[in-house]
Amino acid sequence: MTQITRDQQGHLTIGGQSAAELAEAYGTPLYVYSGDGFIAHFAAFTSAVSRLDCTVHYAVKANSSLGVLGLLARQGAGADIVSGGEMKRALTAGIAAEKIVFSGVGKTDLEIKEALQVGIGQINAESAAELVHISAIAGDMGVSAPVALRVNVNVDPGSHAKISTGQRSTKFGIPVAGGEAAALYRKVCADPNLIPRGLAVHIGSQLRQLAPFERAYQELLQLADGLRAEGLDVPILDLGGGLGIDYETGTSPDFDAYGQMVTRIFANRAYKLGFEPGRSIAADNGVFLTRTLFVKQGEDKRFIIVDGAMNDLIRPTLYEAWHRIEPADPLQPATGKADIVGPVCETGDYLGQARNMPDIAEGDVLAVFSAGAYGAVMMSTYNTRPEAAEIMVHDGKVHVLRARRSVEELLACEDNPFS
Repeated sequence: MTQITRDQQGHLTIGGQSAAELAEAYGTPLYVYSGDGFIAHFAAFTSAVSRLDCTVHYAVKANSSLGVLGLLARQGAGADIVSGGEMKRALTAGIAAEKIVFSGVGKTDLEIKEALQVGIGQINAESAAELVHISAIAGDMGVSAPVALRVNVNVDPGSHAKISTGQRSTKFGIPVAGGEAAALYRKVCADPNLIPRGLAVHIGSQLRQLAPFERAYQELLQLADGLRAEGLDVPILDLGGGLGIDYETGTSPDFDAYGQMVTRIFANRAYKLGFEPGRSIAADNGVFLTRTLFVKQGEDKRFIIVDGAMNDLIRPTLYEAWHRIEPADPLQPATGKADIVGPVCETGDYLGQARNMPDIAEGDVLAVFSAGAYGAVMMSTYNTRPEAAEIMVHDGKVHVLRARRSVEELLACEDNPFS
C-alpha cells in the first residue's frame, strides 16, 4: 500500500521520485507526502467499514495541508475539525459544510455562529455549558443546531497520556457514569433550538489494540439503546478515530480487523455511524527529509547535527515519540550509536536518540519516516527558523503545497512601534 520505498539500487523514493533529488531541488528541511498513498489508505479504511451505513470524516488536525484535504475531498471524505480555522480550511479545500463534524471542548461563540451560518453537518458538544451557548446562538439566528453529545466512557486507551482522552480524569466528553450523559441528552432532545444528532465518543489516539475500542463502543451502544428505549431520537453514533500505526516498521494499519470488529458490534443495529481517522491515513504517507550539517563525536556517542529541528517535528520532544530514521542513500551497516539532533538551543531538540546508524557524512540526507501526521501541522518558528516546506508526489508529479518562507517574510508579519 505504501508509495514510500527503496528502488532496486537502494535509494529511497516517494511515489517513484528520488528523496535525495527532491531534497536537492526543494531544499531541506522538507516534508514529502505521497498523494497516491493517502488515496490508498483512505480507500482501504472506507472499504473496511463499507458494510455499514456510515460516513468517514478525515481528522483535519492530523495533517491540515490544503493539498491533502483537497485530494481527500475528491475521494469523498468529510472532515472532522476542532477549530474555526480548520473549518475554513476544509471548506476552502472543497469539503461541503454538511460533511463537516465540529469537535473540541472549547468552541468560541464566533466559531459556533460561523459553523451554523455555513450549515455545518454536526457539532459535537462536550459540556452542559457549551450546549447553553449553542442553543442561545441558534435561537438568536433563527436556526436549529445539529448537535451530538460527546460522552466519556472512562476507558483507558493504553496510549501516551498526552493523547489519551477516554478517562474521566481528562477534559473530554460528558461522563456516562451516574446518568449524566443520558440526562443531558434528554435536554438536547427537548430544546427547540437543537436537532439531536446522536452520541459521539473518542477515547484517544495511537491505539494499537482493538480491545479498548470495543469496550468504548459497547458502552456507547448501551447508552444509545437505552435512550432509544425512552423514545428519544438517536440517529448517529460517531465512533471517532484513534487507530494507531507501527512507527517502527511502517506496516500499514490493519483496517480490515478494525472494520470486522465494528461490523460485528453495529451491523443491523439501525444506527448511522461516523468515523474520524487521521493518523492511520496520513502518518505513513509522509517523510521528513533533513540534511546533515556536522557530525560531532561525543564522549560515548556521535551527534549527527541536521538542519531539521524540534520546531519542524516536535513529536519526539513532546511525546517521546520514536520515528524510524535512515539515510536517503542505500543502507549501509551500522557503525555505532548516534543521536540525531537539530540546531535549536535546547537539549530536547532531537529527532532520535541512541540510534544504530551507519557512517554519516556532512551533506547526507536523512529521512524521518511516518511523519505525515502531527508533523507539519505542529511546526513553529522557534529561534526565528522558517518552517519546513511541504510537497506532494501524486501521479508521478511533484506539487508544492507550502513554499518555504524566508526570515524576511517572518519579520514582515510583525511591527516594531519603537523603531
